[in-house]
Formats: sequence, structure tokens, C-alpha cells
Amino acid sequence: MFVQDLRNDFYRQLVGKRILIVVNYDIDAICASRILQALFKYDHMLYTVVPIMGVTGLKRAYGEHQGDVKYVVLVNCGGCVDIVELLQPAEDVTFFICDSHRPLDVCNIYSDRQVCILGDPALEENIPGFETIFYDSDEEEDEDENEDEDEGGGSDREERNNDSGAGESDAEDHPQKPRHKLTRLERHEQRILKQRARRQWESERDRIMFEYTQFSYYGRSTALLIFELAWKLSKDNMDLLWWAIVGITEQLLLGKIESSAYTLELEQIQSHVSRLTNKTNDQNTMSASKISFENDLHLVLYRHWPVTESMRYSRYASCQLKLWTLRGEKRLHELLLEMGLPLVHARQTYGAMDLVLRKEFYSMVERLAEKYDIPDIVYGTFTLSYGYRSRFAAADYVYALLAIMESVKKHKTPEDCFLEASDALSRQHKQLLAAGIEQAKLLHAAVFRQVQSSLEARLVHSAGSFFYYVLQEEHTFFSYPYALALLARFLLRGHVATSRARQAPDLPLIATCPLDAAQGMCLLVGIAPVREDSPRNFFGKAFEQAAQKSGVLLLQDFFEPAVVQLRQSDLTRFLDALTVLLT
Repeated sequence: MFVQDLRNDFYRQLVGKRILIVVNYDIDAICASRILQALFKYDHMLYTVVPIMGVTGLKRAYGEHQGDVKYVVLVNCGGCVDIVELLQPAEDVTFFICDSHRPLDVCNIYSDRQVCILGDPALEENIPGFETIFYDSDEEEDEDENEDEDEGGGSDREERNNDSGAGESDAEDHPQKPRHKLTRLERHEQRILKQRARRQWESERDRIMFEYTQFSYYGRSTALLIFELAWKLSKDNMDLLWWAIVGITEQLLLGKIESSAYTLELEQIQSHVSRLTNKTNDQNTMSASKISFENDLHLVLYRHWPVTESMRYSRYASCQLKLWTLRGEKRLHELLLEMGLPLVHARQTYGAMDLVLRKEFYSMVERLAEKYDIPDIVYGTFTLSYGYRSRFAAADYVYALLAIMESVKKHKTPEDCFLEASDALSRQHKQLLAAGIEQAKLLHAAVFRQVQSSLEARLVHSAGSFFYYVLQEEHTFFSYPYALALLARFLLRGHVATSRARQAPDLPLIATCPLDAAQGMCLLVGIAPVREDSPRNFFGKAFEQAAQKSGVLLLQDFFEPAVVQLRQSDLTRFLDALTVLLT
């Protein structure tokens, strides 16, 4: 069931209780969990935070802590699976789900008490009606019992009435209307009609459920939802608001939501910024933080990088200008020349550039954006300033945290990376953020180099209804879901920019990379077409059906349905089945 009054029906239910917080391995979830933890600390509440990467992790986390807790908060996980069926909890355990993954599981939606979904049902799309997907089996059993009575019960009643003299006198005083007995043929016809109606209902239910679950997409940012709870509790501050901003910025930069949905949230966030700015009376410049809204550029980490590097490694600018080619490089030099930005300055770190050039850089790019076919390079965002020199855009945080989360090594587990990314959100751990930015530079440079070599070698192949790209060797960066998705988006846009095929912008891409050479597993991710306005992804359902048709064992453990694992030996058979399915 949905819970709209978060203050009374969610937060106040948890006060004084021990709580298990299960957090998915993504930036929006990390930001939401930090806000929740800040609220729980205000009220001195006991809680345990467990990061997970998929359904297996969720089952393990609940299994390890189920004896200690009766209240479980699931952050960006659990909304799309039947929680009660998956975890088999005791009846007195309550789950609160705040999940941006869509569509939500219908069993969670129609749960009476045990599963509570935080959010407004009016914002959800095409939720099937209860009667259309759940069949009342009790009514059918009652009807079957009545039929049995008709067959054998009538004669028994007559015998009992005949044996009793009182029954005869009662029958004379109150004559009973003779009940019409169904013949064997009529009962058989009724049973056939009921079975036919049941089959029709099941067929209609399957159609409704397929339409409901066909596409996977994302709803509102969980971090923003939890921040609004903090605001209603009058416990919000600049740090909590900044974490909410980072959460929704991640959704925009990773293509999880449309730019229109992001723009609609900006106005409300700006009102919170104004309110908290006026409320803050901190006079110490070194400790005071300031959030400001401004139009910025879709350039990766350009405040921490030379301009030429940032433009080359930014997906949008690089693909529009084709910067992996000599002609594209020449076009970049023409743009810099027309901007009045000397190459010597453009190759310096942005912070070391001439102050006048830095102040005019945004207006220079904006003025020439239309001419050089990069009109969408400008977008509205927020920046955080504290102290004398620290100034970061929300996108800087997103790229830094993403790099930290993908830096899993033999001596560094995903849990370690999760905690490091969580700490990097704090202003007190500025060195972690700086290290994350340096790692992000390496990641984006590696993505660009891989795109360049793959496009030059023509490694993006067409299967008719989709493109596919296969990395043959295990890679330091791309053996992780988010990094592989970054590569796939860059590669698809780059291929579309260089392809002469008219249908190229309308075709999706499947990218795969070896995951574990010893076990022979590979990671596979599906990316929506470039031309599609809505970031809805049909690959989750398509992967499932292709696996059934081909008999391939598919591991759909991630909460993103378009990210799966399978054996490398099954890859060709799986892609063949997918080609037949989508043709």
C-alpha cells in the first residue's frame, strides 16, 4: 500500500524502534540513506545500514538481521519484486519501500499492512486494478460446494424430512418451494462456461501485466523524497539539501529521467535553497556553505581539468563534434579560436587559466553552441561553495562518487567503496572527493579511448533490430554495471553520429564485457535508442523472454532489469534468440 503522510505514517512509526536500512548500490540511494541517517541521529534512534548490489544481497542482508528488527527500510531496492514472497518474513515485520525503480510490483502495491510504499499513487502510471489481476478463488470454491449439494445433498434432505414426523407437519404448515435440480448435462455446461471465463480472465490479466511491466524506467529521486520528509520535520539544512540535489543530478546525468522531469523539480529545489540561505546565520566564511543555481555546461569535470580534455571526454560534445577523428579535432580548434580562447590556456587546468577567460568561458560556449551543433550543452544546475576556494557543481560530485563506487579491487570490497562514497558526501572529507575526481578522470579517459578504438575498428555490429558490441577481454573499468553503461551510451551516440543508416538513431545497443574469466561469466547491458525522448528500457522483459526461448540460464540479480549476467558460451545463442524476438 502507498504511504503519503511520511511524517506520521512512516517516520513516527519508527521512533524508538530498531531499524534495518537496506541501501542499493547507486548514488541516489547513498544520498537518501545519508539524509535518513541524519534524521535518525537527531532522535537518537538505533539503526543498521547494509549496502547491497542485487536481489541475492537483499536476501542475505535480511537473513542476517531478521532476528533483531521488526522495521525494515528499503532504499532504491525491493519495489519491483514481491517482498513478502521473496523474504518470507514474520507477520509482525513491516517493510517501508522508498524506491525510484519502476514499475512497482503489484503485490507490494496491494499489500494491506506489511509492505508500505512511500510516495503518491497519483504519480504512478497505469497501475492495474485489483480485480483485473487478482482472482477471488473463495467464490469459486463456494460455487463448487453448492453444485455438490445439488448432486447429493437434495436426496439427503428428503430422507431426513421423511424420517421425522415433525418434519411432515412443518412441511404442511410451511410448504417449501421445490428447488430446480440441475441435470448432469447442465452442470457440465456450467463448469465448461466457468473454465472458459477463467481462461479469458487469465489471458486478459497476462495482457494487462505485460503492458504494465513491459518497460523499466525511473520515478522521482528517492533522495529528494526523503529530503522533503526532513523539511516537514523541520530538521533540514544545507547539507541535506545538497545531498538531495546530488541524487536528482545523478538521475539526469545517467539518463534515468527525462530533462523535462528534472526541470520541473528545479523550481521547488530553488525555493528550498532560498529558504535555507535566509535561515542560515553562520558568519564564519570557512564553515558556511552556499548553494546557488546557475546555468552550466554539460562538460565532464571542466573546473578540474583542461578545457580540451573535458570537451573530448564529454559524451555530448565529443559525439556532436566527432572528436575521435582528425576532422573533429580540427573543428575543436576552430571552436576554441572563435571563442577567443588561446590553445595554451585551453590546455591548462581550468583553475590555472586567466581569470577573465574563466569568467567569460560559459558565455563564449553558449554564444557558439548553435553554430557548432551543440545546443543542448547548456543546462540548469546547482553549485556548492564553502571556504575560500572550494566550489563544486552537483555533476562533479556525481562523477566522483561514481568513480569511487566502481573502484572495486581485490583488497577493496563493494562495501568499502560504498562507505567511501558515503563519506565523500561530507564536507569534512574533502580529500575523498578530490581522490574521486581524479579516479573519474581516469574512467572517462578510458571510456573515450575505448570508444575511439571500437569505432575505428568498426566493432559495433547490427543485428537488424538492435546494435551489439562485445568486449573480448576483461577490463579494469568496464566489468562493472555503471562503467559499462557509460561506455555503451557513449559508443551508441558515437556510432549514430558516424553512421549513414537512417534507422541508426532508432536502434538500441547491447554491450557485453567479460565479468569473471575463471567462471566464464559476462556482464550484459541494454541501452535505449538515441532518438527516444523517454528513457524507458524494454530490454528487461526482452532478455527474460529471449532466455526462455533459447534455454539460456540468465542471472537477473540487479535491480536494473536491463543489466544481466550469463555464461560467455551462451552469448551467441542468446543474441540469436533476441534477434528473432525483436525482429
